[in-house]
Amino acid sequence: MPWPAWVPPVLATFLAATVLAGPGPAEAATASGAVLDPGHSSVSWQSPVYAEGTKGGTESCPAAGADPENKVCDRFDLNVSVPDGYWDDNPEGGVPLSVTWDHPSDDFDLYVYDDQGKQVASSAGTADPEATVIPRASGTYHVLVVPYDVHGGSVTGTAYLPATTDAGDLTSFSGRDGSYTIGAGTLTARADFLTGDQLRLQADPSGSLSDPAGTAIVREQPALQRHTSSFDAGAYYGIRSPGAVLRVYKHPLRFGLYKPDNRARIWQEDKPLRWSTGGMRQSLARGADEQFFGGGEQNGSFSHRGQTMYVSNSFDWDEGGYNNSQPFYLSSAGYGVFRNTFAPGVYTFGSPVTTGQQERRLDAYYFLGDAKHVIGDYTALVGKPFMPPVYGLEPGDSDCYLHNANRGERHTLDALKVADGYTEHQMPLGWMLVNDGYGCGYENLEQTAKGLQDHDAQLGMWTQDGIDKLADQVKAGQRVAKLDVAWVGNGYKFALDACDAAKKGIEDNSDARGFVWLPVSWAGAQRCGVLWSGDQKLSWDYIRWQIPTYAGATLSGIAYNTGDVGSIYRHDAKMYARDLQWKAFLPAIMTMDGWASDLTTGKPADQQPWLDGEPYTSINRKYLQLKERLLPYMYTLSAQAAKTGVGAVRPLWLEYPDDPKTLGAEAKYEFLSGRDFLVAPVYQDSETRDGIYLPKGTWTDYWTGRTYQGPTTLNGYHAPLDTLPLFVREGAVVPMWPKGTTSWQTRDRHELDWDLYPAAHGTSRYTLYEDDGVTRDFTKGAAATQSVSTRADRTGISVAVGASKGSYKGKVTARTYTFTVHGGSAPARVLLDGRRLPRSAWSYDSAKHVTTVTTPSLPLKRGFGLRLVEGR
Repeated sequence: MPWPAWVPPVLATFLAATVLAGPGPAEAATASGAVLDPGHSSVSWQSPVYAEGTKGGTESCPAAGADPENKVCDRFDLNVSVPDGYWDDNPEGGVPLSVTWDHPSDDFDLYVYDDQGKQVASSAGTADPEATVIPRASGTYHVLVVPYDVHGGSVTGTAYLPATTDAGDLTSFSGRDGSYTIGAGTLTARADFLTGDQLRLQADPSGSLSDPAGTAIVREQPALQRHTSSFDAGAYYGIRSPGAVLRVYKHPLRFGLYKPDNRARIWQEDKPLRWSTGGMRQSLARGADEQFFGGGEQNGSFSHRGQTMYVSNSFDWDEGGYNNSQPFYLSSAGYGVFRNTFAPGVYTFGSPVTTGQQERRLDAYYFLGDAKHVIGDYTALVGKPFMPPVYGLEPGDSDCYLHNANRGERHTLDALKVADGYTEHQMPLGWMLVNDGYGCGYENLEQTAKGLQDHDAQLGMWTQDGIDKLADQVKAGQRVAKLDVAWVGNGYKFALDACDAAKKGIEDNSDARGFVWLPVSWAGAQRCGVLWSGDQKLSWDYIRWQIPTYAGATLSGIAYNTGDVGSIYRHDAKMYARDLQWKAFLPAIMTMDGWASDLTTGKPADQQPWLDGEPYTSINRKYLQLKERLLPYMYTLSAQAAKTGVGAVRPLWLEYPDDPKTLGAEAKYEFLSGRDFLVAPVYQDSETRDGIYLPKGTWTDYWTGRTYQGPTTLNGYHAPLDTLPLFVREGAVVPMWPKGTTSWQTRDRHELDWDLYPAAHGTSRYTLYEDDGVTRDFTKGAAATQSVSTRADRTGISVAVGASKGSYKGKVTARTYTFTVHGGSAPARVLLDGRRLPRSAWSYDSAKHVTTVTTPSLPLKRGFGLRLVEGR
């Protein structure tokens, strides 16, 4: 279910488990407010007792003048007076503010406005305490506490100015066999070298190291790398491991990580660790050309040099939001770092780089290597991306059918009428969510599940009331679970636990793979769910900013990140078609029906892809069927992601890190789907796309066959409504299901097509992955692979297809192949294992320079060779 409409966007939401009182005297709060300044470092106040809640958001509170005694909502004014530069290097970055209450059944929400009435912070979830930070606070702020769901309760409000302390000189150093303990006065630190060239660095000014996250995020701690040694270099102690040298500077205590030669810097603290009342930051020197990525889902960006990146739970679904953020970043200097915490953080990638979490401790894992290696190590620590069922890579459809306030009274079985529409219009449908949980229950669940299965689709449901209901629902046929407000709450551990539990609930009660969606998460969610960017309103900007969002999320190991096709709240036929085109190249997509209104008329508008009529129906069908045909390609990418941590949707930089233009504006609004497809969506009301950047190599226009030599930038590319700018890399080997396929279940299993773009020089190789698509038998080895290679020379093109190795339930013993070979002139003859194929088995398109070859049925247990001989 979408987040309730009354929840406003936030600038930053910082939730903390506890709030530590700051040093210095507390300001005695008046009935209306108090001052925070260097002489008054903390303040608290008590609200009235509320007999009942408003059941609404800020709009349920009357104006202050109409509520002078705060009988409906609590108001408190806070004047913050700090010297210039006070926040420049403060770990908490602003004034922490929280409200707590005594009755567990109560729920208060917290909002903060500046003196101009602009909302600058909020915490409106289900946590106790509700906590936030007023970023870089200075001036007067108006705190509004809404008693959302209250039964005779009150709140205690607390705010403080965080005081700071820096680590001093080194006072102790000891250790061996991979683990070293360091002291600097009351600060205790420990450096653990781990197998796989990893380092865990912990520090705590209390003198006692702790691990509040436990095993909730890190599922299995790597073993110690015991082959280490230490040495005294005068100004610092050095700890040498096979992969790096850690410098421990003495005056004051600072850390630096260097390559094994102890000369080339990986990262270096330019200042000692600094902690505050409730936070700790690390400050690093920034390299001249160093770039930064990660942070999970950061709406609208993937490259963060020179920017401040927030890592917390944000219910701002639009550009600038970060509701699926993660405390992880990746540097082009050859390392990545994960902060092992559920505390929010602020990362500023200026000079210097400062990374701070809202907890008074440091617990950081450092991974060394290039970007893909770092992503692999990070996801090995917190969980590799899950392997989805094949129907999860088909389009999904979502609506409320029972007690639908937006569309009138219906019944759950009415979902089958929508499924009829997908079948009638020959559009793929993998699954349907038939309820939203917010007053929209369900009935006839088994019949609905059976009816969807008859349409080759699976039953999905929102899980709003309780994950404990999954057992019965799964036994009735449910195979998809979408978590929402009640089960992601304020995010963090609550959301991560819910995601793990929902996946387990499906798998414990069926032989299916768990397939879970959620809109708020934390580090580790890639192991259990598809991350969904929340509720947005349709605009061309909506299409634009999602492009770098999903590509950038891959750099945090998030393999499945997506948004609603055409958004949820507004509909426009042209924007819907443009949005669907490029999202066909994301692994997971979903259309949300039942909440949208037409952008022009304002009338309710459902969003199934055939409802707008022609030409839109045909355009939408074209891309949905193309997505279906490409499922063998995308499914293989999913299998690779489950092993490597690297998802399908990639910024160009990931594959071309030495090309600085992949970080520029030209490449920001395009992405790679796997290595082979470059997708440049049209995100304006135009039939022309400018600024398409093609990196080094030869690229073929998917629609026309025209080739381009990169690096180059295309302007004025003609892209009428039915055309998505789409280019294929030279050397690509792309498996496809036969034309006209609309379901993984009804596809012709005895045919497989290959789309080939042979390189002018060298050999191109590809390995197809296949399994039964739905069960977890693949974890026991029930899967198969088949290799294909292409090579071009002056006499023709050779294709080598290996035997299919491995077995799984439903695997066929033989199949025909259709090869579409791009480039070159018409062949004089085509040979299969050295024998000439009849002319009827192949054709040549002189306009696109494409040869199409169809083989007879061939056994999978044996490989074969295909040769296109040039006609010279």
